[in-house]
This record gives sequence, structure tokens and C-alpha cells, in this order.
Amino acid sequence: MGRVKTIARRSFLIGSAAVAGGVIFGVYQYRREGENPLLAALKPGETAITPYVKIDAQGITLITPRADVGQGAWSMQAHLIAEELDIDPATATLSPGPADPIYYNGVVGAEAMPIAATSETILARTGRGAADVMGKFMGLHITGGSSTVPDMYDRLRMAGAVARETLIKAAMKQTGLPRDQLSTENGCVVLPDGLKIEYIDLATIAAEIPPVQTATLRDPSQWRYLTKPQQRTDMVAKSTGTQDYGIDMQMPGMVIATTRTNPAIGGGLIGFDAEIARKMRGVQAILPITGGIAVVADNTWRAFQAAQAVECDWGPAPYPANSADQFETVANSFTDDHQDSRLKDQGNVADALLHGPLIKAEYRIPYLAHAPLEPMSVVVQLSRQRLDIWTGTQIPRFVQANMARLTELDAENVHVHVLMSGGSFGRRLEDDYIAQAVEIAMQLPDTPIKMIWQREEDFTHDFPRPLAIAHARGTVKSGAVDAFDLSIAAPSVAESSLARLRQPAIGPDVAIVAGAWDQPYSIPHYRVTGYRVPAMVPISSWRSVGASGNSFMHESFFDELCHAAGTDPLAERLRVCWHMPSQKVLEAVAEMSNWGSDPGPGRGRGVAFTLSFGVPVAEVIEVTQTDQGIRIDRAFVAADVGRVLDPKNFEAQVQGGVIFGLGHAMNCELTYENGVPQQDNYHVYEGMRMHQTPEIIVRGLENGAKIRGIGEPAVPPAAPALANAIFAATGKRIRELPLSKSIDFV
Repeated sequence: MGRVKTIARRSFLIGSAAVAGGVIFGVYQYRREGENPLLAALKPGETAITPYVKIDAQGITLITPRADVGQGAWSMQAHLIAEELDIDPATATLSPGPADPIYYNGVVGAEAMPIAATSETILARTGRGAADVMGKFMGLHITGGSSTVPDMYDRLRMAGAVARETLIKAAMKQTGLPRDQLSTENGCVVLPDGLKIEYIDLATIAAEIPPVQTATLRDPSQWRYLTKPQQRTDMVAKSTGTQDYGIDMQMPGMVIATTRTNPAIGGGLIGFDAEIARKMRGVQAILPITGGIAVVADNTWRAFQAAQAVECDWGPAPYPANSADQFETVANSFTDDHQDSRLKDQGNVADALLHGPLIKAEYRIPYLAHAPLEPMSVVVQLSRQRLDIWTGTQIPRFVQANMARLTELDAENVHVHVLMSGGSFGRRLEDDYIAQAVEIAMQLPDTPIKMIWQREEDFTHDFPRPLAIAHARGTVKSGAVDAFDLSIAAPSVAESSLARLRQPAIGPDVAIVAGAWDQPYSIPHYRVTGYRVPAMVPISSWRSVGASGNSFMHESFFDELCHAAGTDPLAERLRVCWHMPSQKVLEAVAEMSNWGSDPGPGRGRGVAFTLSFGVPVAEVIEVTQTDQGIRIDRAFVAADVGRVLDPKNFEAQVQGGVIFGLGHAMNCELTYENGVPQQDNYHVYEGMRMHQTPEIIVRGLENGAKIRGIGEPAVPPAAPALANAIFAATGKRIRELPLSKSIDFV
């Protein structure tokens, strides 16, 4: 291959193509530079037309770099590419690809900025642009913040279109026919006489020509897959029990390891006695690791049993050891020197609170575990010059960098192989368990090691969603909400998680007030203040992050103010809401639930609204008060993601979010004694049961101007809608989660 072709192949940019069309974005040009990481590992006969499409004689591989943690990310990414490439995604092989900066996320960083999703000021647009630039600069190959579809919507369709046009160009070279006489159909280039050349038969020629620099995106009227109900590419495997997850990884000669470290995270290990464990059947080694020990054995059960037989002398917790002391630390943080932000401050709140009867309330939310069904697990193999890591992770580049630092290898010699995850909810944004496995591998070089946490280790070593307290004050005037003052104190997720990734946390932590400060409510006197609680238990992102708890506090108190004003809570939300897509979801859920009609004796409806991750979601929950407790009957949900690309998965993600939000609101908390979580398995951390699951009716709206993701936004309104429904049915106002501390459920 000549030098010009070599340069063209290695510097191909998804964004360098001038793409015409696109129903939302019109005519535009993307200009991105970066090498195609697939080229370095190509085998004879393979071609990587873009960093997202690889072809050989056996078939087509689509690169889907955003992690699949159960939300259907691989399937959606495949459909985005396939729509423009003109193939059936079911016929392609999917691969998450290597850890590489070209797969950076340019959207997720904006969530950490104090920019409301509804803001379109020059400053807001500049900030989002800066987040994209920073994402590229850092090579932020990360999955999170419901950003997969917003970040990849243009990029992957563009990748498919460029690959399609490059294959047509290869057919032009092979046949001598002009472009206007060629078309594509289901993985083939179609000639004027109807004959077809399969893409795989054009791979060799495509490898010898530079990718095209212009491509036209198809008009949505031509779409075969997008906006239509899709069968997820993992559906059959997951329905038949044949899906392989990270924990299923097998290698010849592989040994099994598990670890025990101090359940009071950071307390360290004073000493241990492994005499009994060493004599147990199948045990091959007892090894020291940071803060604890590892057991290596010939199978999982023997490793688990031996680990429990090791007597460990743990150091004390480096944070307040009991839940009461932890909440006291939070309560003491409502002071000027702990103020972290005041991103909402309109009108004159201080003066308004002096006029009219003052309504006050305090809300509390607990620590919550991620508790994915697949516990933390990883396979590693370390040789003198190479480290291979196989696991489900949302942060492959951070894993690569951190494990390179740990082993003192160059980063290019650390190979992260991303596998399907059996759940995450944010837990796989961490790499602590991977570091433990690598520490073991450093003591057992050349040996493939599968490290699996016991379920109890998984619970007690989670980095949970933070606890928080909110102080709320408000007034009403002339039958309407007049003043709303919400102060929220919580530890900083950014400070905690970024420290573990060796990244600085700069500025206020928006997560402390997310789902509260950024709501599109025009209240005359409206203030939201965040207070940063000193670091205690190490914490992390949890599905919908700050909005997950702040929505409960914000929307419950808004409901209290509506009750005090004597006004309908849904009508009042509509009155103060200035954002059209948000108004529409409120109107839709009112119509869906027949809001305003009499629900019947002993029954009640509650409404809540939250705009998170740019997605306005309104939910109405219906409940019945029975002799045994509260029964949740139905849930109505309206959400606007700009464009619903897969109605079936949209509905599934919304329903899953509601169940997740309701189950945790009903029952779940982590409480601490002596620095250790008391909930160490599902029998004491119980989500919603099947018999408790209500009928969930979902409607997707498309009034928003931007494409958004739906994995998280349905979670935040669930808890306040349920609490408000309980109040409507019983007259009992509950201000602390879980709700089961105050009321029974059937």
C-alpha cells in the first residue's frame, strides 16, 4: 500500500466526512482526528473501513464501544450503524472494541457542569462544547449518564454511511460502473441489472482505497429499523440462558480467586491467621493484597469457604461508624463553610419567607447499594510484558491507565477486553475489584486468574449512593406556591469517585443538587442550595445519581406546598412549568391516568415530575389502602427523549426504571454499625417483589429538540409519586426513605 493510502487509512475520522441530511441537524460538517485502533490488529483479508466497521470474508463486525450493562446499549449502537450501512444487525458480529481515545464520550461531561439541560444560552452551548472538547482531550472512553444514544446517534450513523459509500466505491472500482448506477440492499451492492455483490466480497478492494470523505445520511422515511420496534441483539441469548457475562469467562489452566478486605472500607488489615484455610481442600495459595487477603483455589466454592475460614483482625472505620453518627455529620453541614453551590436563586426568598405562614419540612434518604445480580468479577493474566483483563466495565481507559500504573507496564501493553455485564447501576464505573485481581496476578505471573467476590463482599464493599438530608421551607399565596427554599446536604460523589480514578474534582458538585436546582419551574421566589458533607463512607454514582434522591425531597415538598395552598398538585406543576416538552409530559400523564377523577374509597393518586439527563418525565402512581398495607395498583409514565429510536426498549427501560425506583423507595437502605453495612445480601436488601409490581403504562413523546437517553430518567419521579399517592390515600406524609419504615406494603 502506498504512503498516501496508508495515511488515509490511519487517519480516517468518523467526523471528517461532510454529511448532508439528518432530520434534526441539517447540513453540517464534523471534523475529528484520531487513528483507527482496529488497523493495528487486522488479520489477512480484514478491513476496518472506520473505527466502527470491520469486514472480512466471514462477515461484518460492528464495534459498539459503549458498555452494555443490561440497558441494550450494544443492540442500539448496532442498529444505528446498521441503519446507514444497510445491513440486518442480526447478521453482524458485535464487539465492544479496544480501550481507545477515539471512542471518547463527548456528552457525559456536560452532566457535571452547572448547566441546566433546558438552557440554550451562549454560555450553556459553550459549556457543552467544552465538555466535548475535554472528553476528546482526555480520551474519555466511558459509559454513563444515559449518554450512549445522545453521544453516538450521529457518530454511529455517520460511521455506517461512510462504510456504505466506501463499499460502493470499491464496487465502482471492481465493475467500472458510476456511482449513480449502484445502490445497496441488505449487505450487498446492487448493480443496474439486479446482480448483487456482497459486502464481504468487496472487503479486499475496500482495504486498498481511502474511505470516502462525503456521505449522505438517509432520510428517516427510509429507515428500516430506527423508530420501529426492534428485537434486541441479545434477546434470544438472555431469554434462553445462553448469554455469556464476564463471570462466565473460561480459560485453560485458570484458577479461581476471591478476596476479603475490611468491610469498614479503608480500615485496613492489622493481621490474619490463615492456618486453617491453607489446609482446606483445593486451596492453592493465601496471598496478601492491599487491605486484606486473597484465596486462590481450584474452584469457586472452595475459594469462598477458605476465605471465610481466614481469621482477620480489621482496623477501625476511618469515618463515623454508625448510621446515627453519619446522619449527625450531615445535619451539622448546613453551614456557610460547607456551602457548595446555589445554582437556583430567583426572586427574594428570604423576604418572601417572612410573609405568610411558613411551611417547613425535613427529608432524609439513606445510603443505597448498587447490588447488580452479577457480583464483581474479572479474569486477568499477567506476563512479563503484557496484562490482559476480561471484565464488564464502563471505564476501559481508566482501567487501562490505573492497571498500567499498578504493574508499571506501558499502557499499550495493558489490554482491556470488555464483556457483557449482568447489571451495574453505576457499580462498574469503579475498578477496585480489578486492582485486587491484578495484585494477585503480580504474585502468580502467567497464570490466568478468575477473581469473583462473594455476594456478602459485594454488598459490604460497594461504594453506595450517598445519604442526604434536605431542609425545605416555603410559603403559599392566593392558592399558589409563592416561595420554595430547598437546602440539600450530602457528601460529594465527584470528590469520592474521581479520587479513586486519580482525577481532580474541580468546582461545585452538581450531583448534590441535581434533579432539584435544574427543574423548569417558574416560582416567584425559588432557591436551591447545596451543602457538601465531609467525606465519610466512599460513595459513587447510582442509577440517576443525585436526581435519584433529590427528586423525592423536591417533589414531595412541592406536593406539601400544593396541599397547603389548596391547589391541585398536577395543575400547579403545569402552571409553574415554563418548558414546553415538560408541560407536554405533564399533560400526557394527566390524560393517561384520568387525573382529577375520583379514584374511589381508600385509594389515592400521586404525581411527580423530574427533568434529569435532559429528559422530562412525569409519573402518576395509584395506590389502595388495604387492611394489610398499601397496594400499588398502577403507574403511568410519560417521558420525552426527542425521538424514540426503539419503542420496545424504550418501554422496557421506563418500566424497569419505575420498578427500580419504587422498590428502593419501599424497602432499601444500607445502615452501618461499627463502620460495616448491616445489609449484606438480598434477603435483607429487598426490592420490589413480582406480586407487588403494578401495571405500568408508558408513553413516549417527541417534542424535545435533542436526542436523549432513557436508562435513568424514569427512576427519580417514582419515589415522590408513590409518597404523594400514599398521602392522598391515607393523609400520612412520609419524609424519610425507605417508606417501609413508616408504612406497610402488601
